Amino acid sequence: MAMKFSSLRDFLAVAERGSLRAAARQLGSAQPAISRSIQELERELGVVLFERRPTGVRLTPMGEVFLRRASTVRNELRSAQEELDQLRGETHGRLTVALSSVAHMALLPNVLRPFRTRYPNVALDIIDAVYPTIEKDLKESRVDLYIGPAPGEVAPELLTEKLFDNTRVIVGRKDHPLAQARCLGDLADAEWITTSITHIAEEELGPLFAQNGLPAPKLVLQAHSTLTFLVALVYSDLLMMLPIQWTKSPLLRHAVQPIHVRELLPAPPVCLVRRNGLPMTPAADYFCDMMRRAVLHRDELGQ
Repeated sequence: MAMKFSSLRDFLAVAERGSLRAAARQLGSAQPAISRSIQELERELGVVLFERRPTGVRLTPMGEVFLRRASTVRNELRSAQEELDQLRGETHGRLTVALSSVAHMALLPNVLRPFRTRYPNVALDIIDAVYPTIEKDLKESRVDLYIGPAPGEVAPELLTEKLFDNTRVIVGRKDHPLAQARCLGDLADAEWITTSITHIAEEELGPLFAQNGLPAPKLVLQAHSTLTFLVALVYSDLLMMLPIQWTKSPLLRHAVQPIHVRELLPAPPVCLVRRNGLPMTPAADYFCDMMRRAVLHRDELGQ
């Protein structure tokens, strides 16, 4: 099968714009030419990719599957072009990384300046996220890499590298009424914020309480960003179990306070996840190397 890149380009434009006319406008092509390109691609693949409707087109189930692969091909071709340019000494391109709050607070401060010095013209797109929310984007190469709490499992097309072990602490606002609690039992009636480091929110706190013979915690808010965590903590009596970096960061330690309980609060290790078997651009490789060096710097300071 000798699939044309122009066919992939046309397919992606139609899938993303939702109509042949809009895709033709975007690509500066005639609508009949786009229609012929899609029909040729469908004949080549032996499947129907779009369901034609009066208001436009919609992907068929087969089209949804092909869209995932086609998007990955496009993103990898973009990375390949940027890699070649950077190897020639050019410093432009784009790097999209997903970082959890731990990576933001513990590692990024030591990475931004050297990265910007080395690659001043590479646009750095940083997403505040944890693994479950960006897993699909990693697989399809829309996100170049993720650094944060290790996922329980990763797909075969992804590679995981452990950066460091971590621990957690219970956190509330300053002068929280439960600030003097010394065990999880003292917090049995508290209301909690949960993050999304697991696919199922209840899996984050529930097992810890069950292991200590306590009823399930009252999860009243699920937050998906650091800003949500911070606002909810500071302006309510809600509690969270967060990485210890939250109480050490100069930006946050004056806004929240730890509640020290005697139970161990294990945290998943912090890891780097990227596509397996595919080379990174020099800029992405340099960013990862700076993150590894930031881990060593953190260890040297005993953080």
